[in-house]
Amino acid sequence: MWRILGEPGRDLCDKHLGVSRRDVLRVGGSTMLGMTLGSMLEIQAAEEAGGARQPGWNKAKSIILCYLQGGPSHLDLWDPKTNVPDNVKSVFNPISTKLPGIQFTEVLPKLAQINDRFSMIRSMSYTPNGLFNHTAAIYQIMTGYTTDKVSPSGQLEPPDPKDFPNFGSNIIRLKPPTVPMLPFVMLPRPLQESNVVGKGGTAGFLGRAFDPYTLYPSGDDMDMAKLSRIKIDDLQLRPDVFATRLERRARLRDSIVKKMDDVDAATKDYTLNEYYDRALSLIVSGRARDAFAIENESAAMRERYGRNTFGDSCLLARRLVEAGTRIVEVVWPKVANSDNHSWDVHVGLSGRMKNQSGPMLDAGISALISDLDERGLLQETLVVVIGEFGRSPQRGVSTSGNSNSDDGRDHWPYCYTAIAAGAGVKRGYVHGESDRTGSAPLRDPVHPTDLLASMYHSVGIAPNTIVYNHLNQPRELVKAEPVMSLFS
Repeated sequence: MWRILGEPGRDLCDKHLGVSRRDVLRVGGSTMLGMTLGSMLEIQAAEEAGGARQPGWNKAKSIILCYLQGGPSHLDLWDPKTNVPDNVKSVFNPISTKLPGIQFTEVLPKLAQINDRFSMIRSMSYTPNGLFNHTAAIYQIMTGYTTDKVSPSGQLEPPDPKDFPNFGSNIIRLKPPTVPMLPFVMLPRPLQESNVVGKGGTAGFLGRAFDPYTLYPSGDDMDMAKLSRIKIDDLQLRPDVFATRLERRARLRDSIVKKMDDVDAATKDYTLNEYYDRALSLIVSGRARDAFAIENESAAMRERYGRNTFGDSCLLARRLVEAGTRIVEVVWPKVANSDNHSWDVHVGLSGRMKNQSGPMLDAGISALISDLDERGLLQETLVVVIGEFGRSPQRGVSTSGNSNSDDGRDHWPYCYTAIAAGAGVKRGYVHGESDRTGSAPLRDPVHPTDLLASMYHSVGIAPNTIVYNHLNQPRELVKAEPVMSLFS
């Protein structure tokens, strides 16, 4: 597949660079393979037209990724098994759902009543390279790539400017919002395993201009009211600076710059005007400030989502996409490998999932999907809910070098569950099936990068679109294909 994007042969951040002699030679050399520039462009146009004819193509104006970092147990949430050994069977009772023959556990009563509005993938699966820790798995689903640079502990190294970009950064680079709004927001905490913070959550080699706006309020992870104290000072106008005065200052700046040819020439490569104007319109419009004002929601709506960090984050996600944000990543509000409210249930599974993480997930996701649907936003918003892996079919065994109690499950990337809703995704559809013990897919396995390719497809971007890294090397957004059977 040939796809030319932006300036050929150049890092996409450097829009000021023109076509070089090397670029011309590169295109000219393609004729040696019987491929002229005209035919390459013709193929590209045909592929765009072909994509437009595919189900789900370009249906999503926004994406909300609810990332359940820590790895939730599929067997104890939405893929329970019966007639299995006691150490495989969930400690929670199975319950019926809106879909005949499909059961959840008692931990998810609200989601069980709306699963006719979303698709489930019960055959998520991948075989990791080496030790499958949280950081490596997070990096894979967020960027579409694995990394060879691993610390002695088995964790990845901290974020690096040479990293592959988070999928949200790629999307806002290729399809920026059309309104003055924050294009990409990540909340309420960074991706994290132990002291490796933010890996897979940056724009990497695309440059910091495409990093997400991070809303990480202060307070402990167990502080359930932290989002009521969010600070957005960088989006506020000082009381003595009215919007008209700020715009007047911008016009004055433009007049001065026009007279400063030397300064203009020296700074043109940094596209200062573009970024200044983008920031100015964002501040003056007030859309972002208004979107963050969840106190404007009714008490009933706040209760519906759940008055806790995850529920408030899901509510903010709805408000942000409603205001025009392209990508929102809601990260589970607890560090991946930790206790209390975490999905990393090596011990204490029965209490933690029943009384802590389960109810928060059930209320937050069910409210988000239902609320978007009732407002007519679900048809143009893709909602994806996934963790980095599932949990081991047998309780009390070690699969990743960790110790586990009889009331705990270890990491398990070989089979787990994800859900997707909105933007052309089928309603009430179950893709794939796990085996008798939830150990492996029986049919239709889906790699995390396949789901990532589906997300690109949903916003109208070909997954194999080429970008150029920090070494000017061509890289595909993701080396995978969309799961077309998810779309109607």
